[in-house]
Amino acid sequence: MDIVLYVHGRGGNADEAEHYKPLFPSCEVIGLDYMSTTPWDAGEEISQAVRRMSTRCKRIYLVANSIGAFFCMNADIGKYIDHAWFISPVVDMEKLITGMINLAGVTESELEKKQTIRTDFGEELSWEYLCYVRRHPVEWDVPTDILYGSKDNLTSIKTITDFSAAHNARLTVMENGEHWFHTEQQMLFLDNWIKNDQ
Repeated sequence: MDIVLYVHGRGGNADEAEHYKPLFPSCEVIGLDYMSTTPWDAGEEISQAVRRMSTRCKRIYLVANSIGAFFCMNADIGKYIDHAWFISPVVDMEKLITGMINLAGVTESELEKKQTIRTDFGEELSWEYLCYVRRHPVEWDVPTDILYGSKDNLTSIKTITDFSAAHNARLTVMENGEHWFHTEQQMLFLDNWIKNDQ
């Protein structure tokens, strides 16, 4: 049986995979409850899980949400994935981090000196994280569909459009959709987006 791997975003969990089971009735749907918060550690967790799955199925499909999509693209799993569906993916982490640095009113030099800075808006900036992102640009050549909400507050429409064009991904934009797809209308749109693409 083919496998659908669901990788949640920040604050999510593997139980969210239950929602996708009716959308892939002929597949085994598995949620991955990764524990790591850095791309190097989360990438290793995801990579190990995918390699294990690849020994017992013919095809692996990926559904990943937000930063979960970013972690997957850093996990070197492309050769195992037949198709990916990314929901509100973080596709330019460097831009996201530098935006938070500016918002926090600090400089990269200050961050390098202190290594970590806790912001007033609750995020922790990490010099190590930023350096990793710069040293490991995203490489992704898996056939991919992207769902993006026009009111996404993390990724601009230009950033997601540029990424989609560069990686030959098919982009669907939900007008008035948010970064977190959670309302009844948003989830119905998401479900139809996946169903219509199979």
